[in-house]
Amino acid sequence: MTSRAGLPAEASDLIDVDELIAAYYDRVPNPAVSAERVAFGTSGHRGSSLSGSFNEQHILATTQAIVDYRRTQGITGPVFLGRDTHALSRPAERSAIEVLIANGVEVLVDSRDAWVPTPALSHAILTFNRALAPDAAGRADGIVVTPSHNPPRDGGFKYNPPHGGPADTDATGWIATRANELIEAGLDGVQRVRFADINRERIGSYDFRDSYVRDLPSIIDIDAIKRSGIRIGADPMGGAAVEYWARIGELFGLELTVVNPEVDPTWRFMTLDWDEKIRMDPSSVHAMASLVAKKGSFDVLVGNDADADRHGIVTPDAGLMNPNHYLAVAIDYLFAHRPGWARDAAIGKTLVSSMIIDRVAESLGRRLLEVPVGFKWFVPGLLDGTVAFGGEESAGASFLRMDGTPWSTDKDGILLCLLAAEITAVTGKSPSERYRELEAAFGSSVYQRIDAPATPEQKATLGKLAPDAVSATELAGEPIIAKLSHAPGNGAAIGGLKVQTEHAWFAARPSGTEDVYKLYAESLLGPEHLAQVQDEARAVVSAALGG
Repeated sequence: MTSRAGLPAEASDLIDVDELIAAYYDRVPNPAVSAERVAFGTSGHRGSSLSGSFNEQHILATTQAIVDYRRTQGITGPVFLGRDTHALSRPAERSAIEVLIANGVEVLVDSRDAWVPTPALSHAILTFNRALAPDAAGRADGIVVTPSHNPPRDGGFKYNPPHGGPADTDATGWIATRANELIEAGLDGVQRVRFADINRERIGSYDFRDSYVRDLPSIIDIDAIKRSGIRIGADPMGGAAVEYWARIGELFGLELTVVNPEVDPTWRFMTLDWDEKIRMDPSSVHAMASLVAKKGSFDVLVGNDADADRHGIVTPDAGLMNPNHYLAVAIDYLFAHRPGWARDAAIGKTLVSSMIIDRVAESLGRRLLEVPVGFKWFVPGLLDGTVAFGGEESAGASFLRMDGTPWSTDKDGILLCLLAAEITAVTGKSPSERYRELEAAFGSSVYQRIDAPATPEQKATLGKLAPDAVSATELAGEPIIAKLSHAPGNGAAIGGLKVQTEHAWFAARPSGTEDVYKLYAESLLGPEHLAQVQDEARAVVSAALGG
């Protein structure tokens, strides 16, 4: 059967928005079913009302749990609240307002009643807290209602503490446990006032867009972009960045076209992802197919997911860039063009990001901070300026302002897209041209992530493996120089295993939702060598799991 990946969505692929929203209010989750309990991933809870995993009770209970958590932390400032363009985001936002207002919490929503990208919410929290002491009671925090790049049927609910970034596992674990207790108790303990009964004057407002867009010259060389006259095409992919891109072009007088300004909760204008699902992933060549087709019409084309925390970069000469490749280019450029950054500020990367980044860091004489998967690990360093750039393999990154102070402590897809325009304007080369120069200097990277079957027992074992569980001394013809179960940058457990040689590596981590493990691998010696690395990696993991 021929795959429809990369082809336009058809009527049969679209959600029934009315059914989805009705299920949000009508379906009551069963806390005895694990799939219907509140469960935080990297920083938030995600599910669908149709499967009983993202319903009104989940959001009422989770919001009350966040209120209770704030009390334990002595946080008394306002909650910034934003939503993306998913169909379930509006009802979930209203549910959150009902609980926040009932608890006497000051809540600040968008002053235009519009969508709020995750980075704009992070920026708002940091801007508010800038003049406050790190332990001041009046600090603000935030909630963004988004399932990020995931399908239209999904909803998501993320908490960002006063540091502005994704909540860590201590916070999310506490909140999830409390939320599930409240659901089990039939919402006894949840304070709520019906949205229709709320005096609108009790709901505060904040201009997320104006605050974010007007501040961009503090972090991006907007003047250089304007002077160059380069043609920029921006595709919000039906997400929260749509009005931000329009305002950026208008305010700064850029040659910027919003190539698709349409917002539709069914995402009928999307091309299908690799699995023939609608997914707003700007790092996927399938989801970005319609944008890639326009590559000859612009000097740089960029895309964002629904909450704009991810970026996709399309160039005329190469099409959609591999996220790892662009991260390497971004790092190489920034550390040569940001003299205001501290000389000892580190480069942050997740341990499954490209080793080309390692080579770039070494060439720059900069310390490399290699951490487990998850942007939360970069938050402390971005906050105090000791990490100037933090990036992860899934097209998420942020960096410091030109003066070395924090901009956002969550992933910022708009920022990384504008950086691609700055690189093109300042260097006269596309990011993909610059990456080819890096490859000529450091080697040609071949990178792939695949999934392999694993039982729940094997997944549990893999997540706790120690390096001495690997008896092999070579990988694909090279001596193994590192076996890691903890990240070298901060000593945190990686929840899996990484094995490295001079020119290659692999990492294996259990999936949190499926009976598979994720196998990441990279080689600087070509596709055949990568295939050998992958084959031997499977054997190494199988032996370690007792297979």
